[in-house]
Amino acid sequence: MAELLTSTPRRVLAVYAHPDDSDVSCGGSLARWAVDGSDVHVLVCTQGDKGSTDEGIDIDDLIRRRANELSRSQEVLRVKSVRSLAHRDGELENDLGLREEIVRVIRALQPDAIVCPDPLAVFFGEHYYNHRDHRVVGWAALDAASPAASSPLYFPDAGPPCGVEVAYLSGSLEPNVFVDISQTIERKTDAIMCHASQLGEAGESFRRVFYERAEEAGRSVGVPFAEAFRRIYLGA
Repeated sequence: MAELLTSTPRRVLAVYAHPDDSDVSCGGSLARWAVDGSDVHVLVCTQGDKGSTDEGIDIDDLIRRRANELSRSQEVLRVKSVRSLAHRDGELENDLGLREEIVRVIRALQPDAIVCPDPLAVFFGEHYYNHRDHRVVGWAALDAASPAASSPLYFPDAGPPCGVEVAYLSGSLEPNVFVDISQTIERKTDAIMCHASQLGEAGESFRRVFYERAEEAGRSVGVPFAEAFRRIYLGA
């Protein structure tokens, strides 16, 4: 049964692969929680260096552009901090190195909730196959949050342990909670519009698409606009 989430996390860390991912996946919820008093932080694992179909593009320029777009979008959402691990697109692995990097951020920020991609969401009908980077980051974020971040025996030099209470997995094929983003849907779409390098000339037409998706999710719980998540308690 669909549940409308009414609680507000004290501190939230969103862990995503690419510079635009958190805005698309959960920007309305991050903005809603920020308005409600949460400390909201974002961790981006890559530079976004392959986010173009132009084979002649200047890669360094693209990286700078995407970093600037991310900075502007997070101001729109009122995110408190943004960090980047600056890995290359398509080269992420859920290995010790990536998990330690995420654990260090978790322990530094001490969030009670994380938000990340649902790594089990792979096939969306016949027309979309979920990006490998998304799936890798979903698993790595979960593995870093539990048990690694909460145990002093994992990565003992990475800071004091942090017990993350709950994970909210976006893009899930089996959501069980919804966040009412009726007050922040415009802020979400404004943040997405900051990523002009990804939207191209059809940028503004995408705004309608994200409104429609949020409206569809909202119908599940009787609100104008919502975002859906699979909630997993991590036993902290």
